Amino acid sequence: MRIISSIREMQGLVNGVIRTGKRISLVPTMGALHEGHINLINEGRNRGDVLVVSIFVNPTQFGLSEDFTKYPRDLEGDLSKIEDLGVDIVFAPNLEEIYPEGFQTYVEVKDLQEHLCGHFRPGHFRGVATVVLKLFNIVKPQVALFGEKDYQQLKIIQRMVKDLNLEVEVIGYPIVREKDGLALSSRNVYLLMNERNSASQVSKALREIKRKFDMGCRNTNLMVEFGKKILEETGINDIDYLEICDPETLESKELAGRGDLLAVAVRIKGTRLIDNIRL
Repeated sequence: MRIISSIREMQGLVNGVIRTGKRISLVPTMGALHEGHINLINEGRNRGDVLVVSIFVNPTQFGLSEDFTKYPRDLEGDLSKIEDLGVDIVFAPNLEEIYPEGFQTYVEVKDLQEHLCGHFRPGHFRGVATVVLKLFNIVKPQVALFGEKDYQQLKIIQRMVKDLNLEVEVIGYPIVREKDGLALSSRNVYLLMNERNSASQVSKALREIKRKFDMGCRNTNLMVEFGKKILEETGINDIDYLEICDPETLESKELAGRGDLLAVAVRIKGTRLIDNIRL
């Protein structure tokens, strides 16, 4: 497993790989790796000849009052978790390498970024799209894998790839959960024990809404209010959104249909958690 921090070295290496006709797969991460990342890495190994995992905590996707400075960072721990997984290259650049002095170019996916998390994290998806485009240009993968927990991020990246004619296949991988249903996230480490118990109720609310849908309910307002009541009864009152929306446009719907996205974002003592399921 080779560790690279230089963009020039990374590009030189992948250019050589491409000349041999080998297929590069990329798993972009911000580190603090968990089982969800491990699943992406295992899938990435099966999808290409050379597997690259990037580790970079991207400042441009954090707002001024968000957790960039305290976001968990443990490069040595991350490397130890993946050293036996068949990763060929870890690309772990520093901040100045990705955003040199004078940097001023950004990319936005206009409509998709306006929904769901976009209301509450202005500028977040501009930062995501920009850094992912940079990673695609540096690593030059034929396939890249992202978790479906960040569903809006996945759709934005897929739209960017289509709109900009990028030669990379973007694949979403199903959410990995704890036994109690909590979606795995690097931010789960912020949760205290009692907060962790409350967090497990987020997926329960989604499952109960889906059960209501499966029983024939189609009115999204009724289902959303039903879900909010479940959350509030477990002490979760800080709800950014609980919405049923079109899985492609992310626009909210009045009547739910099979395959629609049910998405939620809540805050538990300052820790923001997101989750989703398909109806």
